Amino acid sequence: MALRESFAIGNVRVRAGASKEVELPITRLVTGGDISLPVRVLHGREPGPAVWVNAAIHGDEVMGVEVVQQIVASLSPKTLRGTLLAVPVVNVFGFMTGERYLPDRRDLNRSFPGSARGSLASRIAHLFMTEVVGTCDVGIDLHTAADRRSNLPQIRADLDDPRTRELAEAFGAPVMLHARLRDGSLRQAGRDRGARVLLYEAGEAMRFQAEPIAVGVAGVRRVLASLGMIDPDPAWAEHPAPEECRSSAWVRARGTGILHLDVRLGDRVETGQRLGGLSDTFGRRVRLVHADRDGIVIGLTRAPIVNAGDALVHIASPAT
Repeated sequence: MALRESFAIGNVRVRAGASKEVELPITRLVTGGDISLPVRVLHGREPGPAVWVNAAIHGDEVMGVEVVQQIVASLSPKTLRGTLLAVPVVNVFGFMTGERYLPDRRDLNRSFPGSARGSLASRIAHLFMTEVVGTCDVGIDLHTAADRRSNLPQIRADLDDPRTRELAEAFGAPVMLHARLRDGSLRQAGRDRGARVLLYEAGEAMRFQAEPIAVGVAGVRRVLASLGMIDPDPAWAEHPAPEECRSSAWVRARGTGILHLDVRLGDRVETGQRLGGLSDTFGRRVRLVHADRDGIVIGLTRAPIVNAGDALVHIASPAT
């Protein structure tokens, strides 16, 4: 059997059956140091799909970094079928400072597909689209909840696309949510380039949590197995079917106070069910919080003090 062609990225080529770390230049700091986008290329010895997995588009969402590290450590290009591009940190600036956004306060996940001559966010997005997304068939974008929130492990994707739906089912998170595309997001830009993209949400910002990491690692490996890139592992091949949800919304505070929640991630709730309550500084209950729909709790605020209008409990409605 003829050896596969080498894989080109940036100014390097990775031969079949090899792994290589590549630094794609982004810009230079005022101190003269270079800032680059780190990519690990695993170019399989045998042919197969090209897939990317990335984390930390938001710099404080560190959980996915550990998922990427564990995935890379578990794979060998000598047995891999196809090519995997692993990008543990996309927002390098935010990751170094523990900030969600870039130094100019732009949200990188609203800046795709970007431009080679645009803002810093736009340039990073353009680089990622050109060197990573443009060469791949499938992408897995790893996220956590925003600051002072926590998410149940879940896949967000276009479940109306049959192939994307198959991949979401293969991932095996407890919930798969049909989520609309957002302008400027990586998921939308990837779809426009012809790639199927899964967005994994789990856990909290600036924390490594064992369960969300384990679900993420097993899920990515199951997707790779479903694509024929690796062999299924009995340890994670079997999993409960994800709960399909078609919509979701946050229950918001109708007053100001100290929040005490009575529900946890993954709980099933019914319309009108008590979710918690708000108290004043002396512990007097000032308002109750109730569910406005039937569904599954997929997100919670971790902020003890809330103001009127703040998001408290994220409920996803199962498909009927």
